[in-house]
Amino acid sequence: MKRIARLALALGTAMLMTSVGHAEQKTFKIWWFEEPTTAQGIVWKKALEEFKAKHPDINVSFEQKTFQQLQASGGMILNSDQAPDVLEYNKGNATAGLVASQGLLTNLDDYVKKEGWDKILNEGDFVLSRYDEKGIYGSGPVWGVSVFGEYVSCFYNIDMFEKAGLKPPTTLEEWVADMEAFKQKGLTPLALGAIDTSGQHLLASLAYTKADDAWVQNYQGLKAPLDGAPYLYAAQTLLDWVTKGYINKDSTGMKDPDAALLFTSGKAPMYVSGTWNLGTFASTIKDFKWGQFVIPTPKYSVGSTGNLWVVPKGSKNPDLAAEWISLTLSPKYQAELGNAGGVPIAADLSVITNPIGKNAAAVFKQISDKSGLGFYPDWPVPGYYDVLNQKDTGLFQGSLTAEQFVEQIKQVYDDTQENQ
Repeated sequence: MKRIARLALALGTAMLMTSVGHAEQKTFKIWWFEEPTTAQGIVWKKALEEFKAKHPDINVSFEQKTFQQLQASGGMILNSDQAPDVLEYNKGNATAGLVASQGLLTNLDDYVKKEGWDKILNEGDFVLSRYDEKGIYGSGPVWGVSVFGEYVSCFYNIDMFEKAGLKPPTTLEEWVADMEAFKQKGLTPLALGAIDTSGQHLLASLAYTKADDAWVQNYQGLKAPLDGAPYLYAAQTLLDWVTKGYINKDSTGMKDPDAALLFTSGKAPMYVSGTWNLGTFASTIKDFKWGQFVIPTPKYSVGSTGNLWVVPKGSKNPDLAAEWISLTLSPKYQAELGNAGGVPIAADLSVITNPIGKNAAAVFKQISDKSGLGFYPDWPVPGYYDVLNQKDTGLFQGSLTAEQFVEQIKQVYDDTQENQ
């Protein structure tokens, strides 16, 4: 009986110790929506392993999300007990600004000083981190931190261009001439996800060819009724390109992955999209040389500092969240990002050996140095992402004229401003 009693006591003590151990172990939750094959996805996974090794006493839990998930229900998630400790979130008035104005994020001003982020990033890098009480970017506390850059460009098949005797265009007229040359050879020049982000990014890029500083600032700041003239030009141009066969009519129902496949399989000479494709293209395109050129506009490109690391208001581990942000902003992982083909925001270009990442970082710096980041077309208005996709689809499918397209997106924009 004594032996049984001792065994029971030992078993009970072990169970108690195990229970206490489990109770004391923290769980730290990280979410991001970068695909595993992107530069961010590759590098952050490495950083995650280092973070786990540094904190063996913590259960570091990572969950892969999608951009669409957080775009559709991010506010609801952040306002629940299901929110993680730190997550990647889309920047801009309609997304990060909206949830910041709703009190769903942690003010990071103290961490900016404590972690020394202000010594790594300049004030321009914080423009899309700051939001005022109305959720408008550019002023107010820091609600999130970006650790990479991004911009929209035109990816092109170098082999196809060389075979056709063409060079990357430096003006809109040269770009049209290149497309006409490919069309004459029986090729549809431009792959496009007309109902997805590449459709609205091309539309915005064309609008920026007719936009000055005041227009961009007013548009993104929701500070004036929408002047639709740049968008009218863009819509008319797109319809003209479809008519001329520069954009395949089948693209009216095409999403970005399908359009990207036309490019990566060598069936289309060009594809308009963002630098988030760099890592994927670098790992999947094996049969031809490819590059990118900035869509020729007088000043502005669709682009920005990257998505933000934000800390939900209900985060149980804000200090660990700040440590994670600092890790991904460190020289080691900034260089890794460039060498994975991404666009580091604070890397020493001399240590980047990957020509794709080196070129992308240099182009981003070129755009940034001339204050040429025009941001994204869906930012000013909550829900504008879906509005633009819907109206773009109507434009490409022929159910909306260029004038109707502008009238309808202007109505949504102006109504939002009046309700501010």
